[in-house]
Amino acid sequence: MKIPVGISNRHIHLSKSDKDILFGKGYQFKKRNDLTQPGEYATEDTVIIKTDKYEFPHVRVLGPYRDYTQVEVSRDDAKLLGINPPMRDSGDLAGSEDVWIVGPVGEIYKKECCIEATRHIHCTKSDFPNNNNGDIVKVKFNGKTIDNVHLKMKDSFILELHLDKSDAALYEINNGDIVEIE
Repeated sequence: MKIPVGISNRHIHLSKSDKDILFGKGYQFKKRNDLTQPGEYATEDTVIIKTDKYEFPHVRVLGPYRDYTQVEVSRDDAKLLGINPPMRDSGDLAGSEDVWIVGPVGEIYKKECCIEATRHIHCTKSDFPNNNNGDIVKVKFNGKTIDNVHLKMKDSFILELHLDKSDAALYEINNGDIVEIE
Protein backbone atom coordinates (compact mmCIF):
# COMPACT_ATOMS: atom_id res chain seq x y z
CA MET A 1 0.00 0.00 0.00
CA LYS A 2 1.34 3.42 -0.96
CA ILE A 3 0.85 6.21 1.59
CA PRO A 4 1.54 9.93 1.04
CA VAL A 5 3.57 11.79 3.66
CA GLY A 6 2.65 15.01 5.45
CA ILE A 7 5.39 16.80 7.40
CA SER A 8 4.33 18.68 10.51
CA ASN A 9 6.09 21.70 11.97
CA ARG A 10 5.66 22.77 15.60
CA HIS A 11 2.11 23.94 16.24
CA ILE A 12 -0.58 24.38 18.87
CA HIS A 13 -4.18 23.25 19.30
CA LEU A 14 -6.15 25.50 21.69
CA SER A 15 -9.15 25.08 23.93
CA LYS A 16 -11.68 27.90 23.64
CA SER A 17 -10.96 29.06 27.20
CA ASP A 18 -7.21 29.32 26.54
CA LYS A 19 -7.92 31.10 23.22
CA ASP A 20 -9.93 33.67 25.20
CA ILE A 21 -6.93 34.31 27.48
CA LEU A 22 -4.39 34.53 24.65
CA PHE A 23 -6.42 36.35 21.98
CA GLY A 24 -9.36 37.84 23.89
CA LYS A 25 -13.00 36.87 24.23
CA GLY A 26 -14.87 37.01 20.96
CA TYR A 27 -11.73 36.80 18.84
CA GLN A 28 -12.22 34.68 15.70
CA PHE A 29 -9.26 32.88 14.16
CA LYS A 30 -8.45 33.75 10.56
CA LYS A 31 -8.31 30.57 8.47
CA ARG A 32 -5.17 30.41 6.32
CA ASN A 33 -5.76 27.03 4.64
CA ASP A 34 -7.44 23.67 5.05
CA LEU A 35 -5.30 20.71 6.08
CA THR A 36 -5.53 17.24 4.55
CA GLN A 37 -7.78 15.85 7.26
CA PRO A 38 -11.41 17.00 6.86
CA GLY A 39 -12.42 19.86 9.15
CA GLU A 40 -8.86 20.70 10.22
CA TYR A 41 -7.16 23.92 9.18
CA ALA A 42 -4.19 26.19 9.78
CA THR A 43 -4.92 29.73 10.91
CA GLU A 44 -3.01 32.90 10.18
CA ASP A 45 -2.75 33.30 13.96
CA THR A 46 0.37 32.43 15.93
CA VAL A 47 1.61 32.38 19.51
CA ILE A 48 5.00 32.32 21.20
CA ILE A 49 6.01 29.09 22.94
CA LYS A 50 8.75 29.59 25.49
CA THR A 51 10.66 28.12 28.40
CA ASP A 52 13.38 29.62 30.58
CA LYS A 53 15.92 28.42 28.01
CA TYR A 54 14.46 29.34 24.59
CA GLU A 55 11.40 30.57 22.73
CA PHE A 56 9.76 29.96 19.38
CA PRO A 57 7.85 32.92 17.93
CA HIS A 58 5.19 32.42 15.28
CA VAL A 59 3.93 28.97 16.36
CA ARG A 60 0.92 28.29 14.14
CA VAL A 61 -2.51 27.80 15.71
CA LEU A 62 -4.47 24.91 14.18
CA GLY A 63 -8.23 24.63 14.27
CA PRO A 64 -10.84 23.79 15.20
CA TYR A 65 -10.89 24.22 18.98
CA ARG A 66 -10.19 21.18 21.11
CA ASP A 67 -11.30 20.29 24.62
CA TYR A 68 -7.65 20.70 25.68
CA THR A 69 -4.64 22.80 24.73
CA GLN A 70 -1.80 20.83 23.18
CA VAL A 71 1.60 22.03 21.97
CA GLU A 72 3.40 19.71 19.53
CA VAL A 73 7.15 20.04 19.04
CA SER A 74 9.85 17.92 17.42
CA ARG A 75 12.84 16.35 19.19
CA ASP A 76 15.05 19.13 17.83
CA ASP A 77 12.62 21.81 19.08
CA ALA A 78 12.53 20.17 22.51
CA LYS A 79 16.32 20.28 22.79
CA LEU A 80 16.33 24.00 22.08
CA LEU A 81 13.54 24.57 24.61
CA GLY A 82 15.47 22.50 27.20
CA ILE A 83 12.55 20.12 27.80
CA ASN A 84 11.93 16.41 27.32
CA PRO A 85 8.35 15.95 26.15
CA PRO A 86 7.06 12.40 25.88
CA MET A 87 6.20 10.93 22.49
CA ARG A 88 2.43 10.57 22.68
CA ASP A 89 -0.83 10.40 20.79
CA SER A 90 -2.93 13.55 20.72
CA GLY A 91 -4.77 14.17 23.98
CA ASP A 92 -2.48 11.94 26.08
CA LEU A 93 -1.04 14.82 28.07
CA ALA A 94 -0.67 13.51 31.64
CA GLY A 95 2.93 14.00 32.75
CA SER A 96 3.85 15.96 29.62
CA GLU A 97 5.94 19.14 29.64
CA ASP A 98 4.90 22.61 30.83
CA VAL A 99 5.50 25.72 28.68
CA TRP A 100 4.61 29.38 28.52
CA ILE A 101 2.20 30.31 25.75
CA VAL A 102 2.12 34.00 24.81
CA GLY A 103 -0.62 35.47 22.65
CA PRO A 104 -1.30 39.00 21.47
CA VAL A 105 -3.37 39.95 24.56
CA GLY A 106 -2.41 37.45 27.26
CA GLU A 107 -0.16 34.63 28.34
CA ILE A 108 -0.47 31.42 30.33
CA TYR A 109 1.90 28.98 31.95
CA LYS A 110 0.30 25.76 30.74
CA LYS A 111 1.03 22.61 32.67
CA GLU A 112 1.11 19.20 31.00
CA CYS A 113 0.46 20.41 27.46
CA CYS A 114 3.59 19.78 25.40
CA ILE A 115 4.30 16.51 23.58
CA GLU A 116 6.23 15.13 20.67
CA ALA A 117 3.48 13.55 18.56
CA THR A 118 3.83 9.89 17.67
CA ARG A 119 4.51 8.97 14.08
CA HIS A 120 1.07 8.10 12.81
CA ILE A 121 -1.00 7.20 9.79
CA HIS A 122 -4.43 8.75 9.43
CA CYS A 123 -6.56 6.03 7.85
CA THR A 124 -9.93 4.30 7.73
CA LYS A 125 -10.69 0.75 8.79
CA SER A 126 -11.06 -0.15 5.10
CA ASP A 127 -7.46 1.02 4.53
CA PHE A 128 -6.25 -1.47 7.17
CA PRO A 129 -9.00 -4.13 7.54
CA ASN A 130 -6.74 -6.47 9.51
CA ASN A 131 -5.67 -3.81 12.01
CA ASN A 132 -7.29 -1.70 14.71
CA ASN A 133 -7.03 1.89 15.86
CA GLY A 134 -3.80 2.29 17.82
CA ASP A 135 -1.99 -0.65 16.24
CA ILE A 136 1.66 -0.07 15.41
CA VAL A 137 3.11 -0.74 11.97
CA LYS A 138 6.35 -0.17 10.06
CA VAL A 139 6.76 1.69 6.80
CA LYS A 140 9.64 1.80 4.36
CA PHE A 141 11.08 4.62 2.31
CA ASN A 142 14.18 4.45 0.08
CA GLY A 143 15.32 1.21 1.74
CA LYS A 144 14.93 2.59 5.29
CA THR A 145 12.46 1.25 7.83
CA ILE A 146 10.46 3.67 9.94
CA ASP A 147 9.11 1.81 12.96
CA ASN A 148 6.69 2.63 15.75
CA VAL A 149 4.08 4.17 13.42
CA HIS A 150 0.64 4.33 15.06
CA LEU A 151 -2.60 3.84 13.15
CA LYS A 152 -5.25 6.51 13.78
CA MET A 153 -8.54 5.27 12.35
CA LYS A 154 -11.63 7.32 11.67
CA ASP A 155 -14.20 6.97 8.88
CA SER A 156 -13.56 10.52 7.68
CA PHE A 157 -9.74 10.35 7.63
CA ILE A 158 -7.73 10.72 4.43
CA LEU A 159 -4.82 8.26 4.15
CA GLU A 160 -1.60 10.06 5.14
CA LEU A 161 1.52 9.41 7.22
CA HIS A 162 2.35 12.27 9.59
CA LEU A 163 5.95 12.86 10.65
CA ASP A 164 7.48 15.84 12.39
CA LYS A 165 10.38 17.80 10.91
CA SER A 166 13.00 15.92 12.96
CA ASP A 167 11.83 12.53 11.64
CA ALA A 168 11.52 13.91 8.12
CA ALA A 169 15.15 15.06 8.25
CA LEU A 170 16.30 11.78 9.82
CA TYR A 171 14.66 9.67 7.11
CA GLU A 172 15.27 12.21 4.31
CA ILE A 173 11.55 12.42 3.51
CA ASN A 174 9.76 15.42 1.99
CA ASN A 175 6.16 16.50 2.14
CA GLY A 176 4.25 14.53 -0.50
CA ASP A 177 6.72 11.64 -0.77
CA ILE A 178 5.23 8.15 -0.80
CA VAL A 179 6.01 5.39 1.74
CA GLU A 180 4.89 1.77 1.75
CA ILE A 181 3.83 -0.57 4.53
CA GLU A 182 6.61 -3.01 5.39
